[in-house]
Amino acid sequence: MASESSFDVVSKVDRQEVANAVNQAAKEINTRFDFRNVGASVELNGDSLTLKASSEERCLAVLDVLQTKLVKRGVSLKSVDFGEEATPKASGKEYRLDGVLKEGLSQETAKKIAKQIRDEFGKSVKPVIQGDELRVSSKSRDDLQAVQRALKANEDIDAALQFTNYR
Repeated sequence: MASESSFDVVSKVDRQEVANAVNQAAKEINTRFDFRNVGASVELNGDSLTLKASSEERCLAVLDVLQTKLVKRGVSLKSVDFGEEATPKASGKEYRLDGVLKEGLSQETAKKIAKQIRDEFGKSVKPVIQGDELRVSSKSRDDLQAVQRALKANEDIDAALQFTNYR
C-alpha cells in the first residue's frame, strides 16, 4: 500500500453538456409562446455565451431558461460568469447579456482553498498549488475524504469543484 494518498481539486466544464444545454434552451425559446416576436436567442461561441432579446425582461427570462437547462444537465452555475449583477445591456434595438465559461482555479481561489484546508486540518493534510489545480495529500484517506466533504460544504468558493486522480 502506498504511504501517502492524494487527489486533485480542479474546476473543469464539460463542454458537451454546456453545448447540449444551450441547444435545449434555444429549442425551448423557439417554441415558447412568450418568446414569439421578441428576437430571443442564446448562442455559444467557444468560451462565451451570448443571450439576446428585444427587452430586458425577456433577456432575463432567456437567462432563466438557460440556467434551468444547465442545472438539469449537471453543469454548475458557478462555472458560467455573467458578471456581478447579470444585467442585460442595450445594444441598438436589442438587449444583450454576455457570459464566459470559467475553467481552472484562479490563483486567489487556490490560495483560499489551501488556507482553508491548512486551518481546518493542520499538518496532517498538505495542499500544493500546481498551476490551475490543487493537489491535496495525506497519509490518511479518511482525512482526504473529510477535506472533500469540507470543500463541498463551503459556499464561499467561487468555482465549480471536482475531485480527480484519487490515489
